[in-house]
Amino acid sequence: MKSKLRKQVLQEMKALSQEKKQAMDQALTERFLNHPVYHEAKVVATYLSFPHEFQTQELIEQALKDGKKVLIPKTYPKGRMEFVVYDPQQLKKTSFGLLEPQGDLKVVDASQIDLIHVPGLAFTREGYRIGYGGGYYDRYLENFAGQTMSTIYPCQIQTFNPDSHDIPVQEVLIYEGNL
Repeated sequence: MKSKLRKQVLQEMKALSQEKKQAMDQALTERFLNHPVYHEAKVVATYLSFPHEFQTQELIEQALKDGKKVLIPKTYPKGRMEFVVYDPQQLKKTSFGLLEPQGDLKVVDASQIDLIHVPGLAFTREGYRIGYGGGYYDRYLENFAGQTMSTIYPCQIQTFNPDSHDIPVQEVLIYEGNL
């Protein structure tokens, strides 16, 4: 069920035209940056996007301009993940073609993070998500007390039954304009 949904949503995301995607990314970035939770956060964790995902680069750049500490994930075997201080000089491409931080990294403890911007493929309106299947975020969010938010396209809203270990995102910002 989940793998079928993953495939379907991934295809829909990849089918979006560049123009549509840019318009949605722009609108979602603005909503995120204008959100009170973002304004109050001093330490913001986000992710480096795949080409088909919401693009986080502008959000990262603006957060740095706003004087926030920006973190990105570093993943390890067995579904373990940490958030480290974003440093463009430390980014290297992984086997998945994703940029990931390498080298001497500054790990920030979960208790120090105010807001995590959570990626995913499919979401329910209640904030339950289906990611790429690694379980990194579910494991991390289990013991995370701060705020969580996701920015998604309309095709990512789906109906599915969450598993008992699934941790919902507190706030899902969905693109709601007309394209």
